[in-house]
Amino acid sequence: MQSSGHRLHDVEQHRPLLEREEGLAHGPPLRGTDRVWFIQDGCGMICAVMTWFLVLYADFVVTFVMLLPSKNFWYALINGVTFNSLAVLALASHLRTMLTDPGAVPKGNATKEYMESLQLKPGEVIYKCPKCCSIKPERAHHCSICKRCIRKMDHHCPWVNNCVGENNQRFFVLFTMYIALISIYALCLSGLQFFTCVKVQWNECSDFSPPVAVMLMIFLCLEGLLFLTFTAVMFGTQIHSICNDETEIERLKNEKPTWERRMRWDGMRAVFGGQPSLLWINPFAGLRPRGLLTLRSRRGGAEFSV
Repeated sequence: MQSSGHRLHDVEQHRPLLEREEGLAHGPPLRGTDRVWFIQDGCGMICAVMTWFLVLYADFVVTFVMLLPSKNFWYALINGVTFNSLAVLALASHLRTMLTDPGAVPKGNATKEYMESLQLKPGEVIYKCPKCCSIKPERAHHCSICKRCIRKMDHHCPWVNNCVGENNQRFFVLFTMYIALISIYALCLSGLQFFTCVKVQWNECSDFSPPVAVMLMIFLCLEGLLFLTFTAVMFGTQIHSICNDETEIERLKNEKPTWERRMRWDGMRAVFGGQPSLLWINPFAGLRPRGLLTLRSRRGGAEFSV
């Protein structure tokens, strides 16, 4: 089927089809807000593990090499609590981005019965994805790694092992923001540590030997510069896309908008939810863990119910 007038905007009508997907027929029905998503992609899983390793490495160097040996108790306490809090928020944002369904369109919903239920007017045409046999809502694109069509797909990011789409863009923005913040923080603490240790004996600055401490801090600075550059650019790109109501794929393909673009603050409210508040920067907002009930894994993506 080719393009034109009729496209789907309301995803609520898809929910009954979610429960009939392959692998989800057994067990209790899954509601859209109760689904945890995980993509079984080798490269993505390696990148996700590397992300956690590098954040924990930075936390180790800051805490055990620079802060704990400090003779100034309040300096160590305040900076330790602040840095570790930002690290926890960064890792929580990473988990929410990775484990949240980005807005996958149900597979195989392009059935005759479903088409009839749409009650199309004569001459109206809808989109069908030939790869996952699904009715594609407006602005949805197919991801070859997730093997699904994703609503408002911005891009597939291996560092979070997931697509960035309609449902998890907020968490991805928070992830890039918090990583950029801890990168700046680590660089500032490293610079202050180098400056302080030059004036005294290195043995008095750290419990580690001077060569080991210097090497650990040099690697931390290199990591901080690399992460800061990447995440700051990505954060700015994401905010620009949200304000312009345009995904990265739409920008690269130079797609002419067939939808009514939101105003800047309307776009921010749509992604972050409601009026500006501290909830916007809280990756734990809306999280309701109730224990893992079932686990169904398959190639291209594993889905859980929680």
